[in-house]
Amino acid sequence: MKIRNPRTGKEDYRIKSLGAAPIEALADKLRAKQSAWAASDRKAALHALADAIERHADAISSALILDTGRAAISRIEVTGTIRLIRRWADNADAIMAQHAVDDRATMIPGISTSTRLIPYPLVGVISPWNFPLTLALIDAIPALAAGCAVIVKPSEVTPRFIRPLMAAIAETDVPLAIIEGDGRTGAILTYAVDYIAFTGSVATGRKVGMAAADAFIPASLELGGKDPMIILASADPVKAAATALRASVVNTGQACQSIERVYAARDISERFIAALVDAAKAVRLNYPDINVGDIGPFIFARQADIVRDQIDDAVAHGATVLSGGNVETLGGGKYLRPTVLTGITPAMKIMREETFGPVIPVTIFDTVDEAVALANDSEFGLSAAVIGDGAESIAVRLNAGAVSINDGALTSMVWEAEKSSFGASGLGPSRMGDSGILRFFRRQALIKQSGLALPMAAYAEEAMG
Repeated sequence: MKIRNPRTGKEDYRIKSLGAAPIEALADKLRAKQSAWAASDRKAALHALADAIERHADAISSALILDTGRAAISRIEVTGTIRLIRRWADNADAIMAQHAVDDRATMIPGISTSTRLIPYPLVGVISPWNFPLTLALIDAIPALAAGCAVIVKPSEVTPRFIRPLMAAIAETDVPLAIIEGDGRTGAILTYAVDYIAFTGSVATGRKVGMAAADAFIPASLELGGKDPMIILASADPVKAAATALRASVVNTGQACQSIERVYAARDISERFIAALVDAAKAVRLNYPDINVGDIGPFIFARQADIVRDQIDDAVAHGATVLSGGNVETLGGGKYLRPTVLTGITPAMKIMREETFGPVIPVTIFDTVDEAVALANDSEFGLSAAVIGDGAESIAVRLNAGAVSINDGALTSMVWEAEKSSFGASGLGPSRMGDSGILRFFRRQALIKQSGLALPMAAYAEEAMG
């Protein structure tokens, strides 16, 4: 497969998709290692993995920069991943001890129970292209901490980081493999593992969920979002605009927790929109120098076409573009400056479909009830945000798995809070908090009789009568 460079537009890298036979052989190899891994000192081994990635950090971040067309966030991905590994290494034992229950009396005299946590032997992870390293390992690391072996299939859009990452992994004894491949490879992987964790679009997530059901294995599906932000009349319009911009366009808006719909109270809407437009126009592209600027190109060229179509549809149906609005081709890469739209209606594509780009459609509301109804008018329910006095009382009315209060897009920064994906935004346990590791266990109950087991006579018709 030829892989496109997001800054140059050139196909300058190649991968070979794995087929069924090598994936099945790899699965057998990792399963053979899993029992010993589950019985080992995983804390020390995970810290050794973090050390290895630290040694290879320059090579991994250089590959991520080529994969994504951005520099600073790529380096942050590497340092953040090292922290992720160390955090699970240091916290896993305590979480497992809390949930592995020792002898406990029951309501039946003489009978007690205990609970063991049994890791799934082999976990498969299918990850997307927007944060290639972070999302490749965000499920894999807690699965390893639980005692599972893991195979990760990252997106074929951003595969350059795989080889330097595997060079780091090869210096450890951790049963973790990162494989190259496309959607067909991911489909094969689902049938080779005992648990599948997927992050990506709703359309692909449905296919993964159906395949998991067919394979009769559990799945965690973290899918798309159309996250709303409500700006209350009590909010400072300038500060709210700065927050809305950041929460919408960081990483060129290519994040599932990006704000994609903004609802502003009429009393402050004029000042809010003016401040938002000024801030949006000040955002710099990281072109021609990748190390200077605020946002990079679209990582996936087709995403630029999707976003352009949504903007064109909005304009055709009466929306006004106040900043940005045009996808630019610069040096072969596709860029979009932060785009603020007004004159929005709920039926527009820009309000119904996930955008995954630096676009901020603003709708003005008159009452809080109206704002809540508009925010909840979506098939998605990943996360949301509310800014202003009394924000928490509004937050609890929103159909979203996590709500940032007086901020936006906090879900990517806070790992302790468990959250569910509402609606089409996903299925399965949370990857945050204790659930992040507990989902990779089956629970085995040991039910103990300390007295005399009942004989068959106890169930005779005469005895039961």
